[in-house]
Amino acid sequence: MVDYHAANQSYQYGPSSGGNGAGGGGGMGDYMAQEDDWDRDLLLDPAWEKQQRKTFTAWCNSHLRKAGTQIENIDEDFRDGLKLMLLLEVISGERLPKPERGKMRVHKINNVNKALDFIASKGVKLVSIGAEEIVDGNAKMTLGMIWTIILRFAIQDISVEETSAKEGLLLWCQRKTAPYKNVNVQNFHISWKDGLAFNALIHRHRPELIEYDKLRKDDPVTNLNNAFEVAEKYLDIPKMLDAEDIVNTARPDEKAIMTYVSSFYHAFSGAQKAETAANRICKVLAVNQENEHLMEDYERLASDLLEWIRRTIPWLEDRVPQKTIQEMQQKLEDFRDYRRVHKPPKVQEKCQLEINFNTLQTKLRLSNRPAFMPSEGRMVSDINNGWQHLEQAEKGYEEWLLNEIRRLERLDHLAEKFRQKASIHEAWTDGKEAMLKHRDYETATLSDIKALIRKHEAFESDLAAHQDRVEQIAAIAQELNELDYYDSHNVNTRCQKICDQWDALGSLTHSRREALEKTEKQLETIDQLHLEYAKRAAPFNNWMESAMEDLQDMFIVHTIEEIEGLISAHDQFKSTLPDADREREAILAIHKEAQRIAESNHIKLSGSNPYTTVTPQIINSKWEKVQQLVPKRDRALLEEQSKQQSNEHLRRQFSSQANVVGPWIQTKMEEIGRISIEMNGTLEDQLSHLKQYERSIVDYKPNLDLLEQQHQLIQEALIFDNKHTNYTMEHVRVGWEQLLTTIARTINEVENQILTRDAKGISQEQMQEFRASFNHFDKDHGGALGPEEFKACLISLGYDVENDRQKQTGSMDSDDFRALLISTGYSLGDAEFNRIMSVVDPNHSGLVTFQAFIDFMSRETTDTDTADQVIASFKVLAGDKNFITAEELRRELPPDQAEYCIARMAPYQGPDAVPGALDYKSFSTALYGESDL
Repeated sequence: MVDYHAANQSYQYGPSSGGNGAGGGGGMGDYMAQEDDWDRDLLLDPAWEKQQRKTFTAWCNSHLRKAGTQIENIDEDFRDGLKLMLLLEVISGERLPKPERGKMRVHKINNVNKALDFIASKGVKLVSIGAEEIVDGNAKMTLGMIWTIILRFAIQDISVEETSAKEGLLLWCQRKTAPYKNVNVQNFHISWKDGLAFNALIHRHRPELIEYDKLRKDDPVTNLNNAFEVAEKYLDIPKMLDAEDIVNTARPDEKAIMTYVSSFYHAFSGAQKAETAANRICKVLAVNQENEHLMEDYERLASDLLEWIRRTIPWLEDRVPQKTIQEMQQKLEDFRDYRRVHKPPKVQEKCQLEINFNTLQTKLRLSNRPAFMPSEGRMVSDINNGWQHLEQAEKGYEEWLLNEIRRLERLDHLAEKFRQKASIHEAWTDGKEAMLKHRDYETATLSDIKALIRKHEAFESDLAAHQDRVEQIAAIAQELNELDYYDSHNVNTRCQKICDQWDALGSLTHSRREALEKTEKQLETIDQLHLEYAKRAAPFNNWMESAMEDLQDMFIVHTIEEIEGLISAHDQFKSTLPDADREREAILAIHKEAQRIAESNHIKLSGSNPYTTVTPQIINSKWEKVQQLVPKRDRALLEEQSKQQSNEHLRRQFSSQANVVGPWIQTKMEEIGRISIEMNGTLEDQLSHLKQYERSIVDYKPNLDLLEQQHQLIQEALIFDNKHTNYTMEHVRVGWEQLLTTIARTINEVENQILTRDAKGISQEQMQEFRASFNHFDKDHGGALGPEEFKACLISLGYDVENDRQKQTGSMDSDDFRALLISTGYSLGDAEFNRIMSVVDPNHSGLVTFQAFIDFMSRETTDTDTADQVIASFKVLAGDKNFITAEELRRELPPDQAEYCIARMAPYQGPDAVPGALDYKSFSTALYGESDL
């Protein structure tokens, strides 16, 4: 005796079982294996066998009555194979071989075998079920065979959300009964005992047939009979179960329940078709709504970023200089705050905006939607142009700030130098006009006159020596005017006063000389020693004054070489001091010699040297002053040398860091380029590797911050050049921003490839094959293929695109590419060919990118929603009408999506239009960019 249930465990769908065969077979096989334990134990339960006999008999008769016959005893009436063959012909719609009409056992076995062969031809394995057992009236084998037929022809093709067989039917029941209280369908036995689930199924599809609210959970027999009677009377579903059998059985037979429930599924298949159509429409509308949200987000973010750029550029282009260094340094500090605080978040926003734009375009392309065109002025190119203008203004503003600070520093230095030299000159000229106007020569003696003449000669010598100082003062004033010094008015007034006074001194000097020369004949004697003293003392005194002036002169340097030059000049000056000291002693010796001669000759001197006001006391005082100023100058130069050494340290410190960070950024840029070309492993592995790589780049940010700190120290020290490095802070900033943007874009490209792969159904192996072939022919690693490289790449993937013309030229033009498309299954006219070319190379650049390459390889084989599919789905919801009403949309779709359609659908204008009719065809085509609403 063959175990019928053991035979059922081996039930499988073969390779020819239809669209859901593979998935459905596995699912049913798993189900049978899982249920084996309790199924085997209950085989001997007479209640189960009774339920199966009644249910399977009713199911068979529901089909046999279409042929004008029926069965009474399921294990007797199929023994000759005739009604079994008839049943299979009715439920399959196909003709079986002609039966044998003989009454002998061999004729019956042959007929049953023809039926079993037909079942096997539908991809069903019948393990251990033979024609002899059926002919012999084996009840268990006969029931097993009928269950197999029910599975194959009534249950196998039921599919809800990629499920099949039992799981699909169970999920359908759960969804249909979900809104009903006291109904919880978890299986095909106990969940149906109270009868509420059967009533809920009917009420969900035909609410006018059932008063569901009046049913009670504690009255299962009434509930079951109500459902069975309504189903038989109004739905043409024969009564396959007895209410008492179900209620009085601890666990109703699952096969009987599934068979009966499947009849409900097929009876309501029209409603199921409408639900499927509604689901498709909901899916399409959800994609459209999400894309619209992404578009709105892009427009808002783009507007905000462009507005920030619009507000920032005028500030950076403001070149109104301030009058003081402190005010300009405050501007520089504000600019540094902008660089450190305000700009970095905007760099991230710009990068994220580009990533969002690319992701949106990928989603639109994958869902067969038209490409997103931002509103005028908000394209990515507009943002890039605005950003470029911003960076140009930023660079110009920084250069202007530094140049302006340098100019103001030089102006302050020149102004102080002007004031110092003017003060010295004014101190020297004090009293000179009164002296030149003095008419002392009118009452002087001859010797006094001669002395006055000599004194005037010494004054003229001194006056000539001061000519250079007056010219320097005028030159400094002129330079301050040319550099637009803010206090030029006062400088010019003072300079003009000095020049006018100088002209007056010249005129007075000339007048006094003429007066003295008139009386020169009376001046015959003169003390040569005093004269010699005066002649030597005057230039020496002027030299000391010049020395003191130089020792007190302000200086400004920017490099260590400049300060070392000043120190060298100062050391050279100090080397002349011994000679100057000897000159001083010689001059003093002349004065002493004059006194000695006067004393020895009893000459009464009138007091001071008549030829000069430069007394030995003055010489000694000024010499002492020079001696005091020399060490002060030494300290000032050493302090400046220390400052320049500190600046040099800052330069070397910055250059040391910059010479590491700059090449590091360049290396990382090259590595990213190499990684984007040499992608290995799955796309997920590549994405994970790139994100790890991105984290390592972000972790490097402290090195850039350190460089920013060192750069700020250099700017605060007003250091304007650095010969130790070719990297400026601006170069490093731009390189860093490019590095962050490049790695982010590379990650986004891989994410888009994942989107493309998943949406297009490309396997990982295919994607790797596409990438390997693309990289192989991308000889210059530029990320795109020229026509000839593209042709070779397609050939390497199995496309036969060779022809005589290609062999002669070795290149692929538009005609060659058209031939390639035709050879791979395309039939193109000129218009279609131009369309394909515009998709592969939309910018007519002569290059095919990897993304375009993948799109081309997968586009024709991808199962995506189309406008025609959406139109067909709406037509189902509309009951085959050419229009749909708002009421129908609200009944069939979720509220938000129903209102979305109503708001966007145009009124239907066809001849069969009724009030409130909406045009779903134009709406559907507009979703895919094929027409305008």
